[in-house]
Amino acid sequence: MRRTFAFAAAALLCAGLASAAPLRHFADKSPSAIPVDVELVIAVDVSYSMDPDEQALQREGYVLALTSREFTRALREGTHGKIAVTYFEWAGPSDQKILMPWRLIEGAESADAVAAEIASAPYRRASRTSISGALTFAKPLFETSGYRGLRRVIDVSGDGANNSGLPIVPVRNDIVASGITINGLPIMLKRPNPGTMDIEDLDIYYEDCVIGGPGAFVIPIREREKFIEATRQKLIQEIAGTAPEPLVIPVASDKPRISCTIGEKLWQERWGGGLDFR
Repeated sequence: MRRTFAFAAAALLCAGLASAAPLRHFADKSPSAIPVDVELVIAVDVSYSMDPDEQALQREGYVLALTSREFTRALREGTHGKIAVTYFEWAGPSDQKILMPWRLIEGAESADAVAAEIASAPYRRASRTSISGALTFAKPLFETSGYRGLRRVIDVSGDGANNSGLPIVPVRNDIVASGITINGLPIMLKRPNPGTMDIEDLDIYYEDCVIGGPGAFVIPIREREKFIEATRQKLIQEIAGTAPEPLVIPVASDKPRISCTIGEKLWQERWGGGLDFR
């Protein structure tokens, strides 16, 4: 049985990289930067493959996670007892929209305010799926956050593989090299069929092609009733900074478990034209 969590070293090994880099000290951006335990960027998929029910579940998962007692407890146990978070939606290569700019969470009251702000934002959907575009958009957000985190984390969720924009692996590698951790929440509620471009092993795709950095992990969601629980578990683990149990991958074959360009190839097969690496 495949483990639920994937340690960063597994993803980096499959990408042909060295093992996860040590935690680095991020330079002070300004004397007024507020110290926090984590600077967290939440990046959520709003592509057309995400139906309205999935979008609502995705949003509700983060809202309920932020207002849970478990989250507040994890927050209190941090070095500073506070985190900074921003929340944006993504679809195609140039389609990213910040729903909530950087906010400070330092207790239950500020967590409730952040959750309410996220919950009140209008829903939207857009075309294409560019995880690389989302990660490229997320990286510079840390430089203007106004906070100085002990860790920097991008939390990306979605229900499909990258099918437009830059190839995912070089973008992931560049972000990981800067000391940022990428965690994944692959949404696997629908069975793949010829009418969609969903893939059977989206969790493996996220493990091998998307996540990376110190303590990186994946939590796949396969059942609607587990959506909220999984999102809460993922957020708490990111706040606590705990490393999941390593995933042992058999070295029985030189072949990769999955192609990191599978999304682009599926799009090309369906719609024709060259691979969209731009």
